[in-house]
Amino acid sequence: MSSAGTGLAAAPARPLIASNWQAPERVRGWGPKAFVAGGVGLAASVVGFLTDREHFFTSYLLGYSFWLSLALGCLGLLMLHHMSRGTWGLPARRIWEAGARTLLPLAILFLPVLFGMSELYSWTRPEVAAEEMVAAKKFYLSVPFFLGRYVFFFLVWIFLAERLSRLSAEQDGGGQVARKMQVVAAPGLLIYALTVTFASFDWLMSLEPKWFSTIYGLWLIVGSALAAMAFTIIMARSLAQEAPMDGAFGARHFHDYGKLTFAFTILWTYITFSQFLIIWSANLPVEIPFYLTRSHNGWQYISAFLIFCQFVIPFVLLLSRDRKRHAGRLVKVAWLALLMRFVDLAWQICPNFRPSSIAPNWMDFAALVGVGGIWLGLFARNLGSRPLLPVNAPNLAESLGDE
Repeated sequence: MSSAGTGLAAAPARPLIASNWQAPERVRGWGPKAFVAGGVGLAASVVGFLTDREHFFTSYLLGYSFWLSLALGCLGLLMLHHMSRGTWGLPARRIWEAGARTLLPLAILFLPVLFGMSELYSWTRPEVAAEEMVAAKKFYLSVPFFLGRYVFFFLVWIFLAERLSRLSAEQDGGGQVARKMQVVAAPGLLIYALTVTFASFDWLMSLEPKWFSTIYGLWLIVGSALAAMAFTIIMARSLAQEAPMDGAFGARHFHDYGKLTFAFTILWTYITFSQFLIIWSANLPVEIPFYLTRSHNGWQYISAFLIFCQFVIPFVLLLSRDRKRHAGRLVKVAWLALLMRFVDLAWQICPNFRPSSIAPNWMDFAALVGVGGIWLGLFARNLGSRPLLPVNAPNLAESLGDE
């Protein structure tokens, strides 16, 4: 591997044998540490629930949404990789599989949101449900239907993640299943797009039941893909610093991941600006309060912060071919993208409950660490349970290392 292109030391090639690509002890050690951090964060969140119930549910939804977005992004990238069958994704496939397989426990971790529906979703309250514009959506915005959709969404996502994961394990044993993976991924991407769109309507957009945007689902899909791509870069850089993966990732892989990050950044900006432009130019009373709330009381500074740090800075930095091919430099852009993903979700969620203040609540971070610790612990366990490379995947040998 070329150290000049990636910022990593060169390593000799290894035979494509599963036992040669097991996760190192450092990776397997991430899980217990993450679970401890998660336990502390959740314990602090319980204290917050007992002392400030209203803020607890807002903070928990924010922290949960960030990690769910990451898991959904991993699932989307996994299916995109199987559809393209490109060598660019083979070294990172285990990262996406490990992230997607956390969707089952995330379905359980969603229960506090269901428990706090009356605090989070005003349409569940009789006085709000009776208002004309909310009453018109009565069929969709009903608690039983909401719960049914929650079950359906997670069943679909879990099925796709587990089916692709099992096929991948079958391939590790020598099975010729590349075509089967593509057959699952092709309709899976369409179903994924539809379910994530309606999930975004349910769990985030309906926080303001009178407001709506038909492009909102795309915002969540692209934002999740951007977050997952940033997480992939961070994980790839970490894994590539020691055996066995020090010979797997080359400059061309990071170049590809940097280009995808660049593309998702531009697409996120296009979707976000399109939504703003259409709503602002139409100037309809039912639509503009969403942006009016985010244009006062300090939220306008968060809006400007998102423009510069979610688009302008990454756009300028990722124009450089050398930066995209250098893992050490690219990972800094990835960390910025992950941070801004959390800020973007906070900008979507928090003004509904704290319109007059941008000051974060300590429970925001407690919930983020609590859910995140559990998620990262499960991710590390999943990642360490299989070889770090799909050793029998077609074209894997030509995918490894640099040019």
